[in-house]
Amino acid sequence: MSNYMNANVHKAHPWHGVPIGEQAPNIVTAFIEIVPTDTVKYEIEKNTGYLKIDRPQKYSNIVPALYGFIPKTYCAEGIAQLAREKSGREITCGDGDPLDILVLCEKIIPHGDLLCDARPIGGIRLIDGGEADDKIIAVLKGDVVFGVYTDLEEVPGDVIERLKHYFLTYKNLPGEEAKIQITNVYGREEAIEVIKTAVEDYKQNFY
Repeated sequence: MSNYMNANVHKAHPWHGVPIGEQAPNIVTAFIEIVPTDTVKYEIEKNTGYLKIDRPQKYSNIVPALYGFIPKTYCAEGIAQLAREKSGREITCGDGDPLDILVLCEKIIPHGDLLCDARPIGGIRLIDGGEADDKIIAVLKGDVVFGVYTDLEEVPGDVIERLKHYFLTYKNLPGEEAKIQITNVYGREEAIEVIKTAVEDYKQNFY
C-alpha cells in the first residue's frame, strides 16, 4: 500500500511528464483541456500542470470537438519556418505553446483533464498576431463513427467548416474584425510533418 501511495504523490506534468506515445506520430497521446459541453475555456497552467480557467466561452461559440494538446511538443522556430514555407506568409514565430489538437469523437465526454489516444488525419494552420498556431485534427482511436476516417479530405465538409468557424471567431466579440487567419487546411501527411517538427522544437528548447 505504501508503494502505491508513494507512486501517486506527484502527478506527472501533462506537457512535460507524459509520453507522446510509442506509436507517435501515427497515434499520439492527447491531453484534453476542454470538451464541447464546457461553457468555460480551460487551459493548462504551464508552471504547475493544473488546469486554469482562461475565460468564459463567448456567446454560443462552443468548441466543436475534444480540444487540448500533444505532450512534449512545442511551437517555436521550426513550426514558424514550416508555416512560412507552406503558407507564403510573413510569420514572426511559433506561438510558444505545445501543439494543439482537436479530437473528433462520437461519444459525449463529460469533462477534460484527461488523456486519450488519437490518430491524426489533418490540420488547420492559423496565424494569430503573426504567430504560427497549428491545430492538428485527429480521431479518437477506436471511435465507431469518426474512426473510419484516415485523412481530413474524407471528413464531411460541414464538420470542417464548424472547426474553421470556431477558430476564426473564438477570440472575437460580435461585429469585430477577425483577429485570426486560416492559411491552410491540410491532410494527414502534412499533419505528421507538423507533429514531427513540433517534437523537434520541444527537444531544441527543453532537452
